[in-house]
Amino acid sequence: MDDRFFYLFAGVGGILTLASLIGFILSRRVASENGRETVRNLNERIRAWWVMVIIFAIAFTFGEMVTLVLFALTSFYCLREFISLTPTRAEDNPPLVFAFYIFLPLQYYWIGIEWQAVFSIAIPVYAFLALPILAVMKGETEDFLLRTAKIQWALMLTVYCVSHAPALLILDIPDYESNFLLLFFLVAIVQLSDVLQYVFGKLFGRTKVAPRVSPAKTWEGLIGGGAAATAIGAALFWITPFTPLEAAGMSAAIVAAGFLGGLVLSAVKRSLGAKDWGTMIEGHGGALDRMDSVSFAAPLFFHLVNYFYTV
Repeated sequence: MDDRFFYLFAGVGGILTLASLIGFILSRRVASENGRETVRNLNERIRAWWVMVIIFAIAFTFGEMVTLVLFALTSFYCLREFISLTPTRAEDNPPLVFAFYIFLPLQYYWIGIEWQAVFSIAIPVYAFLALPILAVMKGETEDFLLRTAKIQWALMLTVYCVSHAPALLILDIPDYESNFLLLFFLVAIVQLSDVLQYVFGKLFGRTKVAPRVSPAKTWEGLIGGGAAATAIGAALFWITPFTPLEAAGMSAAIVAAGFLGGLVLSAVKRSLGAKDWGTMIEGHGGALDRMDSVSFAAPLFFHLVNYFYTV
């Protein structure tokens, strides 16, 4: 057990307790309809943070295998939401079966046995080739490119990209044995950035980044929330193998990738005429609504760490 884990979670628990208290007070004092909606959304984000911290505590307590199982289940639900929102045909069943029950568990199995070479190429090479082959065997050519590309994209996004988060646990970083805290660093910066961008956007937001894609995202929210999340990341350097300046740089990369991931997935939802990917999380849609930023940030962070810090 790393003592830093206990200091970190004690600090996070204290901050969340204070945030919950402030949220409760605001919910009793705010009178306007718009204000109540903002406070409600903020309180739901705080509750989501409580859930995330509890899940991390359980995963850390029970070890790497439980962490992998939790992320595998997350990928499963994200993949299911993506496929449910993008209708398929009966002829697509063979590639879907392989995506859900072959490639998804194998991806996390390869992480579990620390076979990084196969983990890195299995889905973008072998699944990319196998899925259209399985689909073409049914002989249906109508919208073939659209159908197969959708399944390929869903598998890449929800399984391959998300799996890079727990894959941080298998990196061999000299003089650093707290990879679980590195995973916490990634998820914490992604989620903090999301919350802080929301808060700064509500307080100062004027200029929309992409009004047709995501009207709530503003440049003021991105810059203010992103800068605050980057500063917090720099302050958390002590749980990473980074210096404070390196931690700030990594945090900035996570913030940028996470923001762009959320923007891209918002565009996909709007193209499908949907507000959320699902209804799993009260007030926050589905699992993919929470993991959209992680799906873009995790691969970038993994490869930056792998390139600059591993042996």
